[in-house]
Amino acid sequence: MISFQVEKNLSLEEYIFILTDSGLGKRRPMHDPDHLNRMIQGSNLLITAREDGQLIGFLRGLSDFCYRCFIADLAVAKNYQGKGIGREILKFTRSLAPEARLILFAAEDAEPFYQKLGFKPHEHCYQLKPEEPLL
Repeated sequence: MISFQVEKNLSLEEYIFILTDSGLGKRRPMHDPDHLNRMIQGSNLLITAREDGQLIGFLRGLSDFCYRCFIADLAVAKNYQGKGIGREILKFTRSLAPEARLILFAAEDAEPFYQKLGFKPHEHCYQLKPEEPLL
């Protein structure tokens, strides 16, 4: 049976596993474990999907639980992709903050998944990369 829960602590090893196995690691600083650890520690929302204790899905986010919920990572282990795990993680997230707007930055190959779930592009999203100066 698959369980969904909020976890206060996730090990760096499990985080690296789910990023790597899901394919999301291609877009994360996998060469820098300290950076990855700070990403986990700096998030106030860690949701896991587990089957018999094994991590099979994960959401990392930042939320005030009433107005905005920024989803930084949504990853599902390769053997579980396409089975509704990501959708269930998002439903669980929404149940924790039903009034909050869910916001994420989707990878190009994940756009159809989010569109299928009803997410819509937002034309006012901007980014400033670390190597770019704030003018």
